[in-house]
Amino acid sequence: MSENNHPLRKYMRPQVKKTTFCPGCGAGIITQALLRAIDELGLAMDDFVFVSGIGCSAWIPSPLLNVDTLHTTHGRPIAFATGVKMGLPDKHVVVVSGDGDLSAIGGNHLIHAARRNIDITVILVNNSIYGMTGGQTAPTTPYGMTTITSPYGNAEHEFDISTLVKSAGASYVARWTTYHPRQMTKSIKKGIEKKGFAMIEAITQCPVQFGRVSRQGSAVNMLKHYKQNGIRIEKAAKMDAAELQGKIVEGEFVNLNKPELIFSIAAALKEPTGGNK
Repeated sequence: MSENNHPLRKYMRPQVKKTTFCPGCGAGIITQALLRAIDELGLAMDDFVFVSGIGCSAWIPSPLLNVDTLHTTHGRPIAFATGVKMGLPDKHVVVVSGDGDLSAIGGNHLIHAARRNIDITVILVNNSIYGMTGGQTAPTTPYGMTTITSPYGNAEHEFDISTLVKSAGASYVARWTTYHPRQMTKSIKKGIEKKGFAMIEAITQCPVQFGRVSRQGSAVNMLKHYKQNGIRIEKAAKMDAAELQGKIVEGEFVNLNKPELIFSIAAALKEPTGGNK
């Protein structure tokens, strides 16, 4: 099938003929899951505003997608997205960026946007390393792993991002690897439709950087690793810490309805209290 008649090509900028992703990168799988979600929901790109930060996965919406996009400064896409949503509440505001961008320098924005339950959808692309800038240790790099910035092994324990965001107060949280693109698509659809803060953590292969330091090697080997070590959250709930060592817990962590930030602010303005009466 040529690029001109691919069913999802209509969502991409016509002048973009190729991506900047390395061979074997999982960003292409995540891009297709995202576009399939939009297509299956019957939404148009005019219904969306996309926001990205700095890093490999930030190039998914910008310049690839034919949509209004803000390519922002490092760690700040959720802050920009919050402003966009407040100003354009009828738009679907989607953040696509990496684990380093969103959970390191942008970590404070991530947890507070979840706490406020602002109605945006975050696709956090987690390759467990800083891929674009040389393979430095990230907040998601496994404990003990050797990288260019941890030559004696990573001394810091990694974030469990989905659990963190769930605890911060998000309305919807799910995690899938690139071995499960159909499940990822379904969760992205739910995240877009959810009124409140939604995050889909997409665990993805980075054969150039993480594959090298983890000794997993090629993208194929990394996908096999996801297949062999992925475990559904329902089964994981019945296992102890030792049994879960090295496993990737997948599925929906939370899916609930609760007051959303813009709705809460509007309600407060309608019913002033105290000295504002």
